[in-house]
Amino acid sequence: GVDYIVMTSVDRDDIPDGGASHFATTVELLKIKKPELLVECLVSDFRGDLNSVEVLATSGLDVYAHNVETVERLQKFVRDPKAGYQQSLSTLAHAKKCKPGLYTKTSIMLGLGETDDEVIQAMKDLRAIDVDVVTFGQYLRPTDNHLSVV
Repeated sequence: GVDYIVMTSVDRDDIPDGGASHFATTVELLKIKKPELLVECLVSDFRGDLNSVEVLATSGLDVYAHNVETVERLQKFVRDPKAGYQQSLSTLAHAKKCKPGLYTKTSIMLGLGETDDEVIQAMKDLRAIDVDVVTFGQYLRPTDNHLSVV
């Protein structure tokens, strides 16, 4: 059977809580059906709404994941203007604050022009808020209309 699942979605800015309550209810129902199931939710920053972060962080999930995407300097070129590095850090930190011991996870794309020092600084920033897992991926340009690999 299935022992670990990852739930994710597109940003749900059309829903007042960004979809946090839907994620939380889904986690709760999964845990009722199979308490030993490990559940990771990869979510948006909920537009910085810390109440939405808390709803999900306290739902019974095992891993709260939100991707910072890139180093701080490149955020404005890579991400939607409503998102940002500090806002992402804030949501990850708040998830841990709401449920101490909750695993937090993020990902960073490489190949967008970041320097080694910037990547190291991002890692230090994430360590400072006790993020447990950081994954790195290679950015691949999907079309000529997207950012170039640097």
